[in-house]
Amino acid sequence: MSAGPDFKFLTEFFKATLAWVNFFFAVWSLSGFGVLFVVCGRVSRKDRLRPDIFRRRPDGRMSKTKNATQAVHKVIMVGSGGVGKSALTLQFMYDEFVEDYEPTKADSYRKKVLLDGEEVGIDILDTAGQEDYAAIRDNYFRSGEGFLCVFSITEHDSFSATSEFREQILRVKGDDNIPFLLVGNKADLDEKRQVSLEEAESRARQWNVPYVETSAKTKSNVDKVFFDLMREIRNQKVVESKVNNGPKKTRKIKKCTIL
Repeated sequence: MSAGPDFKFLTEFFKATLAWVNFFFAVWSLSGFGVLFVVCGRVSRKDRLRPDIFRRRPDGRMSKTKNATQAVHKVIMVGSGGVGKSALTLQFMYDEFVEDYEPTKADSYRKKVLLDGEEVGIDILDTAGQEDYAAIRDNYFRSGEGFLCVFSITEHDSFSATSEFREQILRVKGDDNIPFLLVGNKADLDEKRQVSLEEAESRARQWNVPYVETSAKTKSNVDKVFFDLMREIRNQKVVESKVNNGPKKTRKIKKCTIL
């Protein structure tokens, strides 16, 4: 009488075959050709491919990404009333020019932008320029990471006031190495100019900050001042991160020798 088939051997062979098939399908899916297929059995929820933690590399393969949070840069608009801080902000945010002036108490805005190919957030706080609100500016300035100090080229008094704003910011921040741009607005009204380009550039050199002339009406250099300031904020954060994460000095323990 002939021996019957070895069912135990066939079962083990079938399991081994399925294991290899699953392995090759997994390799195939991770090579960028599709999703993970399972021939037999279940894959636990935690082992499934999740789009939020995987990305495609340049060579087509899938690699795990880091859970990096989006950078947010906090910008404060400062300057005398009526110089165009709100007009600059609204032009940058919504591509619209608001000509009617209404005194601002404090308006905040947030927008996502591409900064040198990286998606970042920008928080803009448009502060009041009137003296009545001088006492509450300290709180606003503490939260800021960078400052656009705006004056109107048609009003010399607003240019003179930039010194006061600068001093208040430095006092609150306790550091003169802060992202800061001096901005001469209303460049479209050059025929009414009261602040010469040379005078404004001289003050900027004295403060060691960039000077840019803008027009909220024509949108001239509007995007430039916001993006330039965000770059300064980003660079400042990189420097601070290196300082905070740098090598720590170890204290040497002096040994006493008893003679």
